[in-house]
Amino acid sequence: MVEIRHETVTANGVQLHVARAGAGRPLVLLHGWPEFWLTWEPVMARLADRFSLIAPDLRGFGASEKPDPGPSDRAGPEVHAADLVGLLDALGLERVGVVAHDVGASVGQALGRANPERLTGLFFFDCPYPGIGPRLARPEMLAEIWYQSFHLKPFAAGVVGASRESCRAYIGHFLSHWAGGNPSAFDDVLDAFTDNFLVPGNLQGGFNWYLSQQAERLAMVRGEAPALPPIGVPTCIRWGTRDPLFPYEWTDRLGETFSDLDLAPFEETGHFPHRERPDQAAEAIAAFFARVRA
Repeated sequence: MVEIRHETVTANGVQLHVARAGAGRPLVLLHGWPEFWLTWEPVMARLADRFSLIAPDLRGFGASEKPDPGPSDRAGPEVHAADLVGLLDALGLERVGVVAHDVGASVGQALGRANPERLTGLFFFDCPYPGIGPRLARPEMLAEIWYQSFHLKPFAAGVVGASRESCRAYIGHFLSHWAGGNPSAFDDVLDAFTDNFLVPGNLQGGFNWYLSQQAERLAMVRGEAPALPPIGVPTCIRWGTRDPLFPYEWTDRLGETFSDLDLAPFEETGHFPHRERPDQAAEAIAAFFARVRA
């Protein structure tokens, strides 16, 4: 059993909860929605003999501070990226590798654009990126992305958090449905995830990501996402072939966003490769960071 150490760090003016394990080259692990640091525990257990692992709860999530207690559009990727720069400074880390997924992958891209000198490499699972474009709103996708509009409603957090049963059903739906290769991947921690999102502010804290990204989302589905220069940080992306939210065919334009890209399918997994197949996920992460310079 790997020892997980917990601490609170002031970064960019907010208090961030951080889970840490292992020793060696530093890797920062960034969660998505509906997640918090605990989503990375299986991977942390498998990498702690080789890396110093740092898994923060993003602002608004988990045990980190909720600076905006109500609905807010001030929780976009650039804000989280600035938090991470503050975290690295507070921990005395000049350069790190970033491993990210979902929301965390958007944050990692913002960090790669604003502060590439702080990164040894980027490793993403199933990441949103501008090249997805209008495909996000294809008719066959509407049954998948409905939650992104629901999260904009001022009553959404109150409805989901009305009872433990409603919160467990809502969070559990996404954790099982999106885990296309292993729908039971989160069964052993579903109660812990429910407890986490029932903490006052945590549901709205996560929903604020969607409020903050709504303008960008609409631009994407209209085909009007602004052209951005490619990220030059060495990037490895492993994309689940059974992800119902981000189909593998959407990887076709990743080269426009990442100029130094290592892309491969992650077979028989859905949206959460780090939970669905943690042995293979950990080895893919370790292999990539063994190739990039410290």
